[in-house]
Amino acid sequence: MARIPAAAVAASGLIGGYTTARLTKKRPLGGVVLAAAGAVAARQWREAAGAKTAAALTTAYVAGFAGSHPLAKKVGAWPAVLGVAGGVAAASWALADRRA
Repeated sequence: MARIPAAAVAASGLIGGYTTARLTKKRPLGGVVLAAAGAVAARQWREAAGAKTAAALTTAYVAGFAGSHPLAKKVGAWPAVLGVAGGVAAASWALADRRA
């Protein structure tokens, strides 16, 4: 079975978490989606690039989630979510996915 790149998992977690929270109007449910995808991506990052890189990318994932909130006030919710998802995906690709 083909492995889904961690960049896609991480971006899907950020976008899917926001979408789930927005559509269901239940923020904790969006958090479950965000956390589940983050855990899968973190495991893949650790396997591909080691613990230090995985910790750095996990920090970027969480910071992207947190940073999208104030960014959304300036550019709108969807542009903020898509922007941070793209940033985390690019970092994932550069630091881990290229090596896998």
